Amino acid sequence: MNREPRGYNVIPAVLLGLGGTIAGGFAAVAGMELSWGFVWLAAFVYVALMSVVTVTAGNHHPFPRFGAANLVTTTRAAMTALVAGTMAEPHSNSLLWWTIGALVIVAISDGLDGALARRSGLSSDFGARFDMETDAALIGVLSVLVWQHEKAGIWVLMCGLMRYAFVAAGWLLPWLARPLRSTRRGKTVAVLQFVGLGVALAPVTPVWISVPLAAATLVALAWSFAIDVIWLRRRAPAVVHHAC
Repeated sequence: MNREPRGYNVIPAVLLGLGGTIAGGFAAVAGMELSWGFVWLAAFVYVALMSVVTVTAGNHHPFPRFGAANLVTTTRAAMTALVAGTMAEPHSNSLLWWTIGALVIVAISDGLDGALARRSGLSSDFGARFDMETDAALIGVLSVLVWQHEKAGIWVLMCGLMRYAFVAAGWLLPWLARPLRSTRRGKTVAVLQFVGLGVALAPVTPVWISVPLAAATLVALAWSFAIDVIWLRRRAPAVVHHAC
């Protein structure tokens, strides 16, 4: 019996991204006199992120090639890991500005992968999940950095944890695990997370601005998740409500 081709195995691209992450880490250590822990933490975060992607989206991209869009997302994943590496370093304004610069590059390229996928005809559920997990990881890293740099209280970590709490809730309530629609509201709120947490993290932003700014991003995210939960609940199969 003939089988359909499984598509492109993503492992080579994952390994290429890991090599880029480690090389970027070495360059940062040499250029900014960071500790070797920066490299290993960045590599760990990259591997953890890509493990989540391959477990949830599969080890194969459904097309015969990985595509430019996924290469862009892989680059974003590597840069997110490098930003995460700064969590283990002593606080300094120069390192913080480097982090802000990396964040700007990642944010600008956020919409590029989707546009490339549509233009090349290589849009897929894998690519969408890859993009979503990378965004979620970056928001989580930013929330930790905002807290570490005392720009907001520990509550700001909810910006990064909310999506994972939503996923965990889906294990207990299957109707929460159903596919969500892609909306302009969701995309806008995701961009607001990058902008709000990034501005809050900037060295020039005083605490009396960073705290309400971080709080506003958290409220916006909670509002967006609440809308998604209500939407999923209204479309849950009737059997869910009467199961015994």
